[in-house]
Amino acid sequence: MSNIREVARLAGVSVATVSRALKSPERVLLATRERVNAAVEQAGYRPNLMAVQFRSRRTFNLVILVPHIANSFFARVISGAQKAAQSAGYRVLLCDTLGCEATEREYADLVHAHQADGVLQLRAYDPFASTTDAADLPPIVNACEILEGGRHPTVSLDNHGAARAVTEHLLALGHRRVGLINGPATSPLTRDRRAGYEAALRAAGITPDAKLICPGDFSLKAGYNGALQLLGMPERPTALFCESDEMAIGALKRIKEMGLRVPQDVSLAGFDDIELAAYCDPPLTTIAQPAECFGQHAVDMLISLIEKRPLEVRHVTLPHSLVVRQSTAGVPNGDIASG
Repeated sequence: MSNIREVARLAGVSVATVSRALKSPERVLLATRERVNAAVEQAGYRPNLMAVQFRSRRTFNLVILVPHIANSFFARVISGAQKAAQSAGYRVLLCDTLGCEATEREYADLVHAHQADGVLQLRAYDPFASTTDAADLPPIVNACEILEGGRHPTVSLDNHGAARAVTEHLLALGHRRVGLINGPATSPLTRDRRAGYEAALRAAGITPDAKLICPGDFSLKAGYNGALQLLGMPERPTALFCESDEMAIGALKRIKEMGLRVPQDVSLAGFDDIELAAYCDPPLTTIAQPAECFGQHAVDMLISLIEKRPLEVRHVTLPHSLVVRQSTAGVPNGDIASG
């Protein structure tokens, strides 16, 4: 059976450094931690985790509450979170909550049961809402779809600014009837992205038209159905902006089934820049947001809370960029309408 001395030999460090990397990874340089972790795997070494947890009073488990684990964007967030956790010597416990508050509370309670050290929440719900005293609040970070009020540290995107940038791009191409397929009505992302879309229209002298806004839920099916609703109008929009790439991909299928072409007949834009966006036919214009960075930043903040280190910044806003591809173009001849 391998032992800690064998790990130290393989990693080229002292036994004390191996012990520190396993017990207090935050005290060891990242490059050294990675060498130790690689040596642990190579040697097949399994430290006495119960003893480590007893001494540190930590489980080294992080609960991640994911509203829809099959969503491509959340999959990338989880990937970033897991890498950051592993580098710091923590494990992640994934919970696909399907947006169920009772499920989220149940898994968040693992912290109270001393089976986890903190919670990363990826939607706008506080599983510790009943904890009113800040001193009793377990470590939690809210990322992606954030809560209002500033109670928890957050990692987010300027969704208003990003949606405005997409809409301004379509307006610059000459479009005046821009349809919007929303996300879920209860989501802060939906609210902020719709506000950015409407702000761009108003700045261009166009009064937002509620008939050009279709409800959705970020899914392929919502985009597929929303495209039919909007493009079936007597005076159809010349461009569609979907609040997620998955909805845009669903819309693209419907548009083609209706005998229309993208972008010759209808321009189409999404949001997220999931991997599939670049491989659509045509490739999708979208907003790129650094999904992996959401997970990495959020886990780093969460571990700082767990280890009682001060946070330099409690609310992080990550950058976005407009990625212009072949799914958007100028208005078809004869379709330019006044605002």
